[in-house]
Amino acid sequence: MTDRRLTAWVRGRVQGVGFRWWTRSRALELGLTGWARNMADGRVEIVAEGSEESCVKLLQFLRGGDTPGLVDGVVEHWNEPKGGLVSFVER
Repeated sequence: MTDRRLTAWVRGRVQGVGFRWWTRSRALELGLTGWARNMADGRVEIVAEGSEESCVKLLQFLRGGDTPGLVDGVVEHWNEPKGGLVSFVER
């Protein structure tokens, strides 16, 4: 299985509602490394590295409707993994 790097930008009411904590929990369950951080424009940026299958599952969670707050949309970008990440953290 190929490892990939997923960067996702989530817009909606996703700050101040436990969204980064929830994302971290899902990512750790899937064995992903990376981070979730609030952006100045109100979005949350998520960078996740691991198997492509696990990254796709994380995207499904983000778009699934069971997130804290309210997700209006998710934009995704795929790259090769950069490595050097040891866990999944909130920034």
